[in-house]
Amino acid sequence: MSLIRPFAALRPATGRAADIIAPPYDVLSSDEARARVAGRPWSFLHISKPEIDLPAGTDVHAPAVYAKGAANLRAMIDADVLAREVMPCYYVYRITMGAHVQTGIVAAASVADYDTNRIRKHEFTRPDKEDDRVRQIEAVGAHTGPVLLAYPAAPAVDAMLSRATEATPDADATADDGIRHTLWVIHDAGVQAQLTAAFDAMPALYIADGHHRSAAASRVAAARRKAGDGPDANSQRFLAVAFPHHQMRILPYNRVVRDLGTHTPESFLAALAADFEITPADRAVEPAQATEFGLHLSGGRWFRLRLKAGLVPAADPVARLDVSLLAKHALEPLLGIVDPRRDPRIDFVGGIRGVAELEKRVASGEMAAAFSMYPTQLVDLMAVADADQVMPPKSTWFEPKLADGMTSLMLD
Repeated sequence: MSLIRPFAALRPATGRAADIIAPPYDVLSSDEARARVAGRPWSFLHISKPEIDLPAGTDVHAPAVYAKGAANLRAMIDADVLAREVMPCYYVYRITMGAHVQTGIVAAASVADYDTNRIRKHEFTRPDKEDDRVRQIEAVGAHTGPVLLAYPAAPAVDAMLSRATEATPDADATADDGIRHTLWVIHDAGVQAQLTAAFDAMPALYIADGHHRSAAASRVAAARRKAGDGPDANSQRFLAVAFPHHQMRILPYNRVVRDLGTHTPESFLAALAADFEITPADRAVEPAQATEFGLHLSGGRWFRLRLKAGLVPAADPVARLDVSLLAKHALEPLLGIVDPRRDPRIDFVGGIRGVAELEKRVASGEMAAAFSMYPTQLVDLMAVADADQVMPPKSTWFEPKLADGMTSLMLD
């Protein structure tokens, strides 16, 4: 079975992409989604977050929610707002966010290769979130939320995708956040075969975002195999968008803590000095390299922290991550925060919000301190996945995000 293959996508009809595309289902609350769809009857949020069309307070996991999503999808197909490609194709997907541009391929990725770890993961998943995605996929009969993948250096693939973008786009829309999403369809069977072969030659693909969607796809595929689906069925694939790893952008995932435990700000700084070189800063610190951190304390104070030489383990791809180093040398020994997944004393702030959000949360008194981080690098994520290990929680914040609604993979 090929690592990826073309598929007949369900996608916006000509000229309808701007009416349809929406943020990923898991970045908005139900209330935020309701506000976003005002005056937008064809927003994909009606499919990805269908509780917005039911009475406020409806349990988002109620059977009626999944049924409403399926009904909304059918309505958009019946109204010719969404149309299915006649023949299997690959799709070139470009995202433009300011000066940042990344160009990748939309494909049906192999569940079998996910199951054998050729499509590699780096996060744990939660059963309740998997259950939600399984119910959604089965209810609507499609993979509507793409899994974000990274592929290792492949100049020939990059060149083929670039050539495809010389044609007129088949869909082009700018979302309300200013991010542009552009799609080209690759109909040419020869180019499709070259792309399939090029990906088959790759040792692995890497999940950047979408661990619950891919895990749910594996469960759906297994259930469909038991029901008689063969290896070539769409149910044995999942919707994926793969970008070259060198084009993808990870923003820092900053940390804020509610209190300093038994420490005063001064004693906390003194304790940090055992493992860090500390320099006061006259402005917000945005670390410029690995093993460097910003520390913001009450009173508007900023400090630059540099981990002292010899404290970075060379062999362990997880232990050498900045998020791991901060935990080992500050959060755990000095603040007693040993389980960041569950400890209510720590919170996480995506880098898209900037250091101003850290200053705001400390100034309000909600938080006692904030740490600005250097972003995890894609090569570090790939090293963790290659070692079959798991990243610490909230290690990566990918930006820009994929849009829901640009393509969907029907199960049948």
